[in-house]
Amino acid sequence: MKKFLLLISIAFAVMSFTFPEGSQQIVNALKKGDAEEVSAYFDNIIDLKLPEKDEIKNVGKNQAGITLKEFFDQNKVTGFDLTSQRELSGTMYIAGKLSSDKKDYGITVLMKARGDKAYIISIRIN
Repeated sequence: MKKFLLLISIAFAVMSFTFPEGSQQIVNALKKGDAEEVSAYFDNIIDLKLPEKDEIKNVGKNQAGITLKEFFDQNKVTGFDLTSQRELSGTMYIAGKLSSDKKDYGITVLMKARGDKAYIISIRIN
């Protein structure tokens, strides 16, 4: 009986984590290696960090989209494996590994919920 109650408690805890619209679409876009689809979820201003480059803070969504697309194209990003996904007070992150022809990269995407939609506010690739 104790095991049953524990399983029920865990199930309710897992179901209570509801991510806003967009978070699963962002994961799917990363799995496809589609930088344009990812950039559709950018907030108006984001922070962007790419390997071997300085972090760009407060860059506009259009410039950030172009920069991310260039990185995906140059490295031939082909997929994404989700390793972690968390939410706390309307801020959430997705972490995982981007697969490419050259090597795998760690990626962390920080999002902010506005209403029922998630907007990307930071991307770090290393």
